[in-house]
Amino acid sequence: MTISPPVCVELACPEHLAAVFAGLAETPWSQWLDSSAQTLGQGRYSILVTEPRRRIWQHHGQIWVAEGKGEAQVSTSSLWELLREALDEQALQAEHPCPDLPFTGGVLGYLGYDFALAEWGLEIPDDAHWPEAAFGVYDSALMVDHVLQRAWVLAPEDQMAGVRLQWESRLSAAHEAPPEADFRVQGPVRALWSSAQYRAAFQRVEAYIQAGDCYQINLAQPFTATYKGSPWHLYAHLRALNPAAFSAYLRFPWGTALSFSPERLLQVRHGQMQVRPIKGTRPRSSDDLQDACFAEALLSSPKDHAENVMIVDLLRNDLGKVADIGSVQVIQLCGLESNAQVHHLVSVVEAQLRPGLDPLQALAACFPGGSITGAPKRRAMEIIAELEPAARGLYCGSIGYIDRRGNMDMNIAIRSITASQGELRFWAGGGIVADSRVDAEYQESLDKVALFHQELAAFAGLA
Repeated sequence: MTISPPVCVELACPEHLAAVFAGLAETPWSQWLDSSAQTLGQGRYSILVTEPRRRIWQHHGQIWVAEGKGEAQVSTSSLWELLREALDEQALQAEHPCPDLPFTGGVLGYLGYDFALAEWGLEIPDDAHWPEAAFGVYDSALMVDHVLQRAWVLAPEDQMAGVRLQWESRLSAAHEAPPEADFRVQGPVRALWSSAQYRAAFQRVEAYIQAGDCYQINLAQPFTATYKGSPWHLYAHLRALNPAAFSAYLRFPWGTALSFSPERLLQVRHGQMQVRPIKGTRPRSSDDLQDACFAEALLSSPKDHAENVMIVDLLRNDLGKVADIGSVQVIQLCGLESNAQVHHLVSVVEAQLRPGLDPLQALAACFPGGSITGAPKRRAMEIIAELEPAARGLYCGSIGYIDRRGNMDMNIAIRSITASQGELRFWAGGGIVADSRVDAEYQESLDKVALFHQELAAFAGLA
């Protein structure tokens, strides 16, 4: 297929990006990679896309491909092969517009945690209702630079006039009054585990650690609630309360993903790879003194440092599979990063991608993220599959893009909600090591999603 060379045109920067995307929020395959918080070295750009040229998804191991708005066909290729083919098609163009922008055409979507099970030869649970992976191939996009307060529309040269008019129309409509919210939660949030069931699973993890099966397990528990209306209104409400560098809103025929992730799985930029694992969490406080005490307690915690260092070692090994020899470096170890709701310990590891390898091979080496599995990774995943009460689905998977130039940025889909068939589902978890204490781990898992509980209760009229 011949694709016209891409071009980009600068537009007026929208004051309220959520209002721009609102008109697309119920259109399947519309996606917003939403950097609603900017922190050092991340969260600078937001990317809005709709109407992909091709749709690719995998459900219970079966690959489906649909061109444009056509009917889906079964494919015998692997997901990796289809993504690489789509990127190779676009990479045939020698000239790339706006070289400083993050996206000049490529694929956007997600890998669910369940995709990793198949990749590692483990069984996908029967209750996995969401496809394990889904990506659209997008030749056009609206991009916003939050630092410079500038916006650009990208499109193939022979389509730019029409695409530009569409985005200009959306920008104009964004100044109109938003519609009344039509979202409500029906009843209280329900935990799929009782505290006693969590304790029982925690004790099993302890036994595995003591037996030498593993060093760390990320144990998570799911919560559900029923709802009516558009989940877009929930997303717009929560992003205002909990801005995050790797937020995303993804609309698909089977449901909607709402992510408020603070964590990067893997970035590749001009061959330079970066991972930013999070391990160690404390709540924020509105009292400045108490907030500082929480942060100091996290920084001085031997247990949280040990947990973080274990995952850094795992990720150094993951990157080493695809890195130039000697290029893996720990840039930051256990640094404090404070988000709207919690404090975190964050490490940064970088490496140079080995010549001859591409970002998809780097992603395959690092997925799923070690911070949400444990160490060693395969045994941790086996134990998670044995103990947790449901399929993780999108949770702890990855959302992001791979660009035609070989650049990529993928998050870890924590602090994320899926909405489909009248059910909201979200998860909360944390890493368990030899000296973990069940009460503290249980409370940490609740702290991470306290905002979800609080605001969903308010939408149900229970707050």
